[in-house]
Amino acid sequence: MKKYIDTGKKDTRSGFGEGLLELGKQMDNVVALTADLKGSVKMDAFAKEFPQRFFQCGIAEANMVNTAAGLSLSGKVPFIGTFAAFATGRVYDQVRMCVSYSETNVKIAASHAGITLGEDGATHQILEDIGLMRMLPGMVVINPCDFNQTKAATIAAGKYTGPVYLRFGRPSVPNFTPENQEFVIGKAILLNEGKDVSIFATGHLVWEALIAAEELEKEGISAEVINIATIKPLDVKVVMGSVNKTGCAVTAEEHFVAGGMGEMIAGVLAAEKPVPVEYVAINDRFGQSGTPSELMKAYGLDAEHIVAAAKKAIKRK
Repeated sequence: MKKYIDTGKKDTRSGFGEGLLELGKQMDNVVALTADLKGSVKMDAFAKEFPQRFFQCGIAEANMVNTAAGLSLSGKVPFIGTFAAFATGRVYDQVRMCVSYSETNVKIAASHAGITLGEDGATHQILEDIGLMRMLPGMVVINPCDFNQTKAATIAAGKYTGPVYLRFGRPSVPNFTPENQEFVIGKAILLNEGKDVSIFATGHLVWEALIAAEELEKEGISAEVINIATIKPLDVKVVMGSVNKTGCAVTAEEHFVAGGMGEMIAGVLAAEKPVPVEYVAINDRFGQSGTPSELMKAYGLDAEHIVAAAKKAIKRK
């Protein structure tokens, strides 16, 4: 089994900030907009380097989306940055009509996603955003796992033509993917080969899936771990290739079961190769206030629960 090393915990929102700055240096038509959250979404460096290409929209998220759509029609590549709860639920109509339906080249940079937002509580801990975004025609949905991958995904999103939803978070998490990597939209990443169970993980749950695989190996269970950094378009070829080998699957995500990556993968498997699938996700309950680590444990989003789900899936084969 390949061993992955945490090179130092970093927050994924800072990966976005570095990626946006690098992209701004590479492309002079990249612009950034935020709704009174420049520091929170790490747009500071971009704003300082390119003040004429940065727009503070105030607490007016709907106007920000509409402005970004207009900028894209004039040849700009706009990134709009705010909390995930505001970037999706609050402005869904604008995203649906002015971005998805209108096929504008807007990049939605959504920070503070999931329950790892922590102490701010349920009102800000959006857990349905992936479902909302992946149902929109033409919308690419990316959920990177660490600082390095978020930086690379940001650069890839800027160079891609079309609407993108880029999801990242506030807490510092293990940084273990390669530095200066190339991010390929629509490509799943095989992290560990196995033959007994396929573990498909996204975002903050990827590191937990790797820990789970190590624990399973101690018990003689060979787990294949795949990083689904792009949820839409889903890499069906990699998903099917893995499950054809293992015969069962676990999906792990910091999101509701309903509308999430797990349901998306299960839908593909139901059509192509019905096999046992176990979900490690949140089932029909809101978040609550607490530290990120406390909440991840309380909601069953950790290696321990992935191990249990893997054993259950294998037993059902």
